Amino acid sequence: MEKTMFRQVMTAPGEIVFEETAVPAPAPDQVLVRIKRIGVCGSDIHVYHGTHPFTPYPVTQGHEVSGYVEALGEGVSQFAVGQKVTVEPQVFCGKCYPCTHGKYNLCETLKVMGFQTTGAGSEYFAVDASKVTALPENLTYDEGAMIEPLAVTVHAAKRFAPMEGAKVAILGCGPIGILLAQSCKALGAAQVLITDISDYRLALAAECGADFTVNTREKDFGETLVECFGPDKADVIYECAGTDITMNQAIRCARKGSTIVLVAVFGKMATVDLAVLNDHELLLDTSMMYRHEDYVDAIRLVSEGKIRLKPLMSRHFPFREYKAAYEYIDQNRETTMKVLIDVDEG
Repeated sequence: MEKTMFRQVMTAPGEIVFEETAVPAPAPDQVLVRIKRIGVCGSDIHVYHGTHPFTPYPVTQGHEVSGYVEALGEGVSQFAVGQKVTVEPQVFCGKCYPCTHGKYNLCETLKVMGFQTTGAGSEYFAVDASKVTALPENLTYDEGAMIEPLAVTVHAAKRFAPMEGAKVAILGCGPIGILLAQSCKALGAAQVLITDISDYRLALAAECGADFTVNTREKDFGETLVECFGPDKADVIYECAGTDITMNQAIRCARKGSTIVLVAVFGKMATVDLAVLNDHELLLDTSMMYRHEDYVDAIRLVSEGKIRLKPLMSRHFPFREYKAAYEYIDQNRETTMKVLIDVDEG
């Protein structure tokens, strides 16, 4: 008898069904992964609300995942059945200029599993072995599902060099902001300041090792930079909030000739003070996703105890309660960081 499984499908904004389908057999050079955990991120929420500009329906979600190897396709020898793994969800052409120059995260036709192509929101997922990364046994499946967002912040931290000894400011205290603060410290930053307008999130950032936390509703960002770092202010400012207000705070308060790195995704056209950006000869850099080496570094940093992921895990939901997870996030926006879906609770 053919073995079957269930797969999550978002048929339209806010509508989720579960389809029963055959468990796929791994093709040559593929790995069949038994999915254990799926993380829900901000982009997934945009899809749920119908506000993601590049995701058609129906779509099976799931791009922050962990699991174990169920079966190996012909030609795959670098993994073993039962081994803990995570999946890198980028689908790239390998032929365009960025791809042939080592920057496949900028592929001209980049697709991401769970958005423009099928994600891992199913009990089993067949995927090219080249997109599978092994996890050490000392990482939990929960931590494994958070390697993807952590790789985003490891990549962003590397966009500024030298990080060793740097004074870093981060605007925005969501999961990415807090993971970035930890990534910068783990890669050698001397001090990290993080700002937000939520005292709850700021307290969580402090628990995760941020040196300074400031509510910018109560205190001016420019004055805060001087108080925390002295008259030379920060060496680099990361924008992780994605608002005109925070982007302009960065531009107007940055030390002349320093660097701003945009990490957040803006939902609409930004209105920012380019005159000051130009007059102060600020370097405006950006960061887009990650590459394999960022996954490797993210896994290493967690394995070595240099990154704390558990404080960011807000709540678990069973696989068949996927929609309830979104409803919970909508009702608890300020206090929710990372919601995890338990595909296989065992």
